[in-house]
Amino acid sequence: MSSESQIPIAAKLASRRFAVSLAAFYATLFGMTGVHLPFFTVWLKVIGIDATWIGIITAVPPVTRFTVLPLVTAVAERRQMLRGAIIATGFATAFGFAVIGTQHQPFVLLAVYALTCCVWTPMVPLTDAYALRGVRQFGLSYGPLRLWGSAAFAVCALVSGFLLRYFAEVDLIWIITAVTVLGALVGLTLRPLGRPAATAAPAAGAPKLLRNPTFLAIIVSSALIQGSHGAYYIFASIAWQQAGFSGLTIACLWVLGVIAEIVLFALSPRFTLPSAVLVMIAAASAAARWAITAQDPPLAVLAVVQLGHGLSFGLTQVGIMGLMVHHVPVHVMARAQGYLTACAGIVASTTAIVSGLVYARIGLGVYDMMAAMAAMGGLVMWLSRKRLIH
Repeated sequence: MSSESQIPIAAKLASRRFAVSLAAFYATLFGMTGVHLPFFTVWLKVIGIDATWIGIITAVPPVTRFTVLPLVTAVAERRQMLRGAIIATGFATAFGFAVIGTQHQPFVLLAVYALTCCVWTPMVPLTDAYALRGVRQFGLSYGPLRLWGSAAFAVCALVSGFLLRYFAEVDLIWIITAVTVLGALVGLTLRPLGRPAATAAPAAGAPKLLRNPTFLAIIVSSALIQGSHGAYYIFASIAWQQAGFSGLTIACLWVLGVIAEIVLFALSPRFTLPSAVLVMIAAASAAARWAITAQDPPLAVLAVVQLGHGLSFGLTQVGIMGLMVHHVPVHVMARAQGYLTACAGIVASTTAIVSGLVYARIGLGVYDMMAAMAAMGGLVMWLSRKRLIH
């Protein structure tokens, strides 16, 4: 009787340890992005890299997402070493950025950065696959685990900006490197998960995923809705600066979106609608958000629109992860995450190029194109609703 009574306690303890270690790792993973995204190009400029080379170097991560990344996730899953792959890529990424910090020649920087991105960009899909396995095994919710990544992104971006008062801009690369080293060390705390049993049905295997219309609907819808944020990520700060907003106001607008995203992740366990319906709501919210933004609204309206990031991005993420949990066999989850990220990378890269051309001609009218993309993502989900809502 005593051993039986200890089973629920042991299970709760294992679940708690898994959740704490994963939340901490998400925080370091996206915290590093919070430093890298706004400041890596600043560091490149400070060390004397010209604009042309900066454009070439920063184009590397999207390319690796649909080239190298699916191969890494497939190998990790085939060898049943998902946690090991996360740890290995974490340390390799830290080493790569440490080497980058010692380089100042454009071609050498490009080569080292490209190699680093080959191990860095697979970390998010590997971690999401690990998270979804744990969600299934321990009966947890994805949102409350993922919100720590969003919170850390905002905090690290703000802290890095604050540290620039005391550190030279040329030292920015070492702040990025320090966060990657911390992430690699935190990765060692990730809890081992039981090996998933492969289903006997051949249709459930990884080679069948890309011929499965249900899975294709999931990844295409996700890529279109999340890809509709492309013009926002690239041109929002530029457009707001041209509109006369101060740097502090621009920062606050970005933070409003991240706060809304965090709140949505925290509340997501209470959502009772099917995941496919959540994605359709997210698509409609994104379309409305971009359509309003295209009208160059006043600051008060723009602030409210920014809160829509919780729906346009956060709800899409929650809904898509829910669909992945219910429609992708656990033993091919890493490869499925790789395909999801690869599809998103293709759409994001194409969107970035097209958005630049459109913004140069019609300015904020580019958001109308983003609204159309989001609506198309919602349409794909609606057309597949009978297979997805089960």
